[in-house]
Amino acid sequence: MTLGGWEWVVILVIVLLIFGVGRISKLGSEMGKGIRAFREGLQEGQEDTAKKDSSDEETKTE
Repeated sequence: MTLGGWEWVVILVIVLLIFGVGRISKLGSEMGKGIRAFREGLQEGQEDTAKKDSSDEETKTE
């Protein structure tokens, strides 16, 4: 059971009527900032893991 094109149009119109264009653009901006921060956090976590792995390998070889 999937939504077709007209169903999405109806949903978008209802959302626009409820929230208004200004509020939706603000929500989109805030969501974009949140996604960007999440991705940066993932990259930092991967870098930390890579640094830890390389330091562990150095201590094993010594």
